[in-house]
Amino acid sequence: MSTSYLRNRLHLHGRQILLTLTLILGCSLGANAQFTGGNNYNFYDFQSKPYYFGLTLGFNSSRYTPYRSEEFIFSDSITAVKSLAGPGFNLNIVTNLKIGKYFDFRFMPGFSFAERNLNYTENARFTRQSQEKVESVFVELPFQFRYKSAPYRDKRLFLIAGVKYSFDVASESRTRQAENLVRISPHDFQIEYGAGIQIFFPYFIWSPEFKISHGIGNTLLFNPNLPQSTVLEKVLSRTFTLSFHFEG
Repeated sequence: MSTSYLRNRLHLHGRQILLTLTLILGCSLGANAQFTGGNNYNFYDFQSKPYYFGLTLGFNSSRYTPYRSEEFIFSDSITAVKSLAGPGFNLNIVTNLKIGKYFDFRFMPGFSFAERNLNYTENARFTRQSQEKVESVFVELPFQFRYKSAPYRDKRLFLIAGVKYSFDVASESRTRQAENLVRISPHDFQIEYGAGIQIFFPYFIWSPEFKISHGIGNTLLFNPNLPQSTVLEKVLSRTFTLSFHFEG
């Protein structure tokens, strides 16, 4: 019970954390500009490289955003639909190409393991809850642009924005299990945005990063014979990710 509570709280505070990081970055752009000349010994070693590579380890919390259809209004068997977040982790390879002094283009292919839940409140003789758990293994292809602040004492803040395509390699085996499950498309397109900080060490760059991903395509595979499917118009994905980049 406490684990579910913490996951929900993490989603509720996700936007506040991102807003705080954005404000900090905005304030630092002007304040750090005058300090670019000193105490950046490790930064200058990496600044001479036009590109570099790395590895990302991350932890995610994923859920669906279900949208109810008109059929839901007339349904006497299902009275509510909601989604609960589930835990997961990410493993990605980082390819970073510098564009000028303050911009990067990043390609970060990898794998993501995620768990999401759809909860239905069913009105039978007695009201009862049913849950469909969707465990996924995604192959991800994210493309991002990163904007960085001026460095200060071998540190600098950054903002990221981009798009991502993901394919669920576990989807086919899951949908063959039974015909009474809501089917989710293995393909998903998402927009991503976030913020983080680069910390320059002598031999590598360590970058904690906070990111939110929003699905932009309907992932529901409609089944007219399944009440759990007909009460939904569309299902979008949403993911909160805390990543740790190791680059050099």
